[in-house]
Amino acid sequence: MGEQPDPFSASTLPDFISSQKIGRPVTLEGQSNRGHPYSGLKKRGQSSRSWVKIDENGNSTVLELDKATIMKRCSLPSRDLRLLDPLFIYPSSILGRERAIVVSLEKIRCIITAEEVILMNARDASVVQYQSELCKRLQSNQNLNLKDDLPFEFKALELVLELSCLSLDAQVNELEMEVYPVLDELASNISTLNLEHVRRLKGRLLALTQKVQKVCDEIEHLMDDDDDMAEMYLTEKKERSEAHASVELEDNLDDDFGSSGIVSKSAPVSPVGSTSGNLGKLQRAFSSVVGSHRSLLSSFSTGENIDQLEMLLEAYFVVVDNTLSKLSSLKEYIDDTEDLINIKLGNVQNQLIQFQLLLTAATFVAAIFAAVTAVFGMNLQDSVFKDPTMFQWVLLVTGIGCGLLYFGFVLYFKHKKVFPL
Repeated sequence: MGEQPDPFSASTLPDFISSQKIGRPVTLEGQSNRGHPYSGLKKRGQSSRSWVKIDENGNSTVLELDKATIMKRCSLPSRDLRLLDPLFIYPSSILGRERAIVVSLEKIRCIITAEEVILMNARDASVVQYQSELCKRLQSNQNLNLKDDLPFEFKALELVLELSCLSLDAQVNELEMEVYPVLDELASNISTLNLEHVRRLKGRLLALTQKVQKVCDEIEHLMDDDDDMAEMYLTEKKERSEAHASVELEDNLDDDFGSSGIVSKSAPVSPVGSTSGNLGKLQRAFSSVVGSHRSLLSSFSTGENIDQLEMLLEAYFVVVDNTLSKLSSLKEYIDDTEDLINIKLGNVQNQLIQFQLLLTAATFVAAIFAAVTAVFGMNLQDSVFKDPTMFQWVLLVTGIGCGLLYFGFVLYFKHKKVFPL
């Protein structure tokens, strides 16, 4: 019998070592997994999507970015990106983060930073309108050299609020034009078809009211929280971080210069440690000045810019509140129409009850007349039946008595105010 070759013999060991140096993993047969049918598959959840980037100058660019790149680019958690996914339905929200503002209002879902706006490349009319309008405004300001007090992120946020408020107001106006004629027709002609139409319109009204109320609550929540509004001022935070980075760079350079021990030859001889002590004092003084400047800048931004953003939000809060008032008026009109219909139906029901009482009284009187005639129809032996005219007198007297009895019932019903006088 022949001996089996040792896989770890000296003849096969160099091939193994060379393959490890190259960096290709080795299979059980000593071959790399190059050309494996599953090696080129992407990880789950890492598929790229088409995004539109709009910079400060109004230039738009189409990008192919995956979820991880967006999260790293804008410093956002994964839960915030779910608001931008068109497959999920979330209520309207405006979230202020460290380096971005995540906005989801109506069909406009975007990420606003201090330098750019990133939104999904969708064919929806609202998204296309937002993209074109923002590029147009930024380019016009750039061409005319107009200096606006609003920073870039507030301009982008203002346009989102404007288009969302206009969209909601247009939906409300369209619903009003459809509801009022149907309600007027229902008030004059109560039918099953009209009632079904009003029921569908009332469902649309409830859904639209919830959307407008959510936008109104979101704006009001931002206006009530100063910290959230201060967090949304991205341009000033970026400037402060850049200033802080430059100060730290200068401090590091000064520390390197002090630690190198380089002293000018013309410098006078000083006691040991005097140079380092003076340098430390200068650094502490410079740090205190920089710290006071930072605190002054932060207090300035927390005062003026919060007021600026608050006025911006308050203007659109008034618009949304006006839209909500229209919906409230429309709902009250529907409720009034329903009350009118219920009153009409109650009136018809009362008339039916009155007719039923009259019919019951007439049936009672007719039963008395039939009882009398039934008695005379029996085969009885009496002298009354011998006179032919006697039966006619009986019918006449019975009819007059039944008529008086029925008239008495009517007077009794009027006396009890069952019937209107």
